[in-house]
Amino acid sequence: MVKITDVARHAGVSPSTVSYALSGKRPISEETRRRIEASIRELGYRPHAGARALASSRSNVLALVIPLRTGIHVPVAMQFAVSVVTSARQHDHDVLLLTQEEGDDGLRRVADSALVDALIVMDVQLRDSRLTLLRALDRPSVLIGFPAESEGLTCIDLDFEAAGRACVEHLALLGHRCVGLVGSPPEVYARETGFAQRVVQGFTATAQQHGLTSSFHPCEATPAAARQVAAQLLREQPALTGVVVHNEPVVEPLIEAFEQLGLRVPRDLSITAICPDEVAEQIRIPVTSIAIPSAEIGARAVELLMQKLDRVAVPNATLLAPRLTARASSAPRPAH
Repeated sequence: MVKITDVARHAGVSPSTVSYALSGKRPISEETRRRIEASIRELGYRPHAGARALASSRSNVLALVIPLRTGIHVPVAMQFAVSVVTSARQHDHDVLLLTQEEGDDGLRRVADSALVDALIVMDVQLRDSRLTLLRALDRPSVLIGFPAESEGLTCIDLDFEAAGRACVEHLALLGHRCVGLVGSPPEVYARETGFAQRVVQGFTATAQQHGLTSSFHPCEATPAAARQVAAQLLREQPALTGVVVHNEPVVEPLIEAFEQLGLRVPRDLSITAICPDEVAEQIRIPVTSIAIPSAEIGARAVELLMQKLDRVAVPNATLLAPRLTARASSAPRPAH
């Protein structure tokens, strides 16, 4: 196994100089740094994780706080987790996954243990009880999601309010005048989860702006609930011709439910969704959708943390613009 002394001998410097180049604790000349880096590449040297941690006072571990609460669609949550883990490894960090509903005590326990260098926090609520502690911790954090008040925090997410707007804009441009939103399970709204609330805000405001008749219905993530919501929508809005779905598991059951009620997609009813591309593409009738860019968000969240750990200034807010992909499930409003 290649040792630090081998790198020093190959580069013509002392072992302590190689150590300084790796830890950044003391300045060295650019020429010396380049020579050391060339030797590291040529010899295939990999610093020992424990030694690195001791030298830098870091654990080289990030915590990903992703509470698997009721109403959370686990496959999508795991897409974010995989992205964070993959990106962290590119920065030579491991990830400690915390799936329990960690309140202040849980976060403080993790932070005080020196197990992790920094935290990524998901499933952010508008009035999240963890925010005061996150602002006060001596470890940097990044939130995937936006609370109502984000001052003093670093947040990144899809612009879900703009996503709700874009779905309604798409239907309005196709001539639809009566639209409905089938949302996440009721408990997601009861917790005031930020991304879900913002979709409703964008949907409602844009429908009003275009003079559309609209309604909003939370929906449990089951086929039975999808059938109930479809029937309720048509009872309350007989002129319904456009539906926005923000609930991945019920996209296909909703299409089937409307067809059983006599409406064909897209001839009689247009469907749009906010969901991963693979969900939208694999349904029998490919669905017009706005993708959830979990891979990009996870990677950028890790990059923001790395910059904060290196004391590089980062933006407080990063909102990714939604991109709508038109597919077979949406069409102009039927003439009848």
